[in-house]
Amino acid sequence: MARPRQFDEDRALDAAMEAFWITGYEATSTQDLCDATGLGRSSIYNTFKSKHDLFERALARYMERKNAEMHALLESELPAREKVRALFQRTIDDECAAGADGRGCLVVNTCIEVSAHDPSVAAALERDYGARLAAVRAMIESGQRAGDITARTDAGTLAHLLIATIGGLRVSARAGLGRAALEGVADAAMGGF
Repeated sequence: MARPRQFDEDRALDAAMEAFWITGYEATSTQDLCDATGLGRSSIYNTFKSKHDLFERALARYMERKNAEMHALLESELPAREKVRALFQRTIDDECAAGADGRGCLVVNTCIEVSAHDPSVAAALERDYGARLAAVRAMIESGQRAGDITARTDAGTLAHLLIATIGGLRVSARAGLGRAALEGVADAAMGGF
């Protein structure tokens, strides 16, 4: 008879997410995951099947949380143009906060490190991008109807611009660009909206 689990799976998943976020998928060893979660190898493999499975679940958890934050802002009463600027500002604040550790965004990091050689992860990232794109596009279309966002550019193109700018801000911050320069990039991007 199998022994019942003696740990909180959600807490272990959060700890694994942090480990992957700090060092990346390839550089995170099974021992690193054991240290982060407080679990033994057998508990990790019995629960999560493999390092890859654990990574996919951790990435999904991260995307779910970040998308919930984005949706809360998109569904707020702010005018659409202010929502766009708030998304840029939130990114800058995350990257430049006191105590920020320079680890960036797990989704952006995964796009760069893993997606090119992992079809399963690439598919998850593509689904996530599509969901974010649809939500942002709907907000932009609403802003265009209200006259708050320019109608001279297609809403889909503006949605891609917003997402690309956020990713670019995150990568630039990891490369050492400071708050003032990031603010300048966000201000320049706002010219497109």
